[in-house]
Amino acid sequence: MERNELYPVFLKLHALNTLIVGAGEVGYEKLSFILKSSPKARVTIVATWVNFEIENLLKQMDEHFVQIHLREFKPEDLIGHDLVIAATNIPALNREVQQAAKEQGKLINVADTPDLCDFYLGSIVTRGPLKIGISTNGQSPTFAKRFRQVLEAALPEEVEELLPKLNDIRDRLGGDFAHKVRMLNQITSTLLTGMAGCECGGNCTGNCIEFLKKS
Repeated sequence: MERNELYPVFLKLHALNTLIVGAGEVGYEKLSFILKSSPKARVTIVATWVNFEIENLLKQMDEHFVQIHLREFKPEDLIGHDLVIAATNIPALNREVQQAAKEQGKLINVADTPDLCDFYLGSIVTRGPLKIGISTNGQSPTFAKRFRQVLEAALPEEVEELLPKLNDIRDRLGGDFAHKVRMLNQITSTLLTGMAGCECGGNCTGNCIEFLKKS
């Protein structure tokens, strides 16, 4: 059985520059995925034409940081960009973008071509400050999408409220790092099961949902 050896990271796309080559259906999919998760992402699009869905997407946003250049791709377009996405329906052009990106030391994602990718855009589950990334190592984006839906249905709504509470508790804890880790492990040990129904009536002292709500 093949092992997934990808290392997941969460990027601050508002602090990086992303280039998307292509603005058709695939380009729209990539851009909408990025902006849904990172609305302030700095994105440059280079394409000879723009899908109307992209135009509508940008019109619906109160604020965006997307620039569009209507012309053919040039290797010089890569200058100043940290991430590159080749999202055209022309395999030869996608490969040209990929080769230029590798020559310039850029991280590249090539649509529907896992072997040419340095990174994948996996499915994402978000609950307030909680964000979960899902990857199938490029083998089945459809399964990742379905699994995302399962997690979205399973995660309690209270997560969005409780994570800031946990952060406040962490900031108030005294002692050294090891002590803080032990205390936070104790507090969160029954957190998810506690969300299903706390029986303490608000009289607990540190490891259930009602305690966190009242903290």
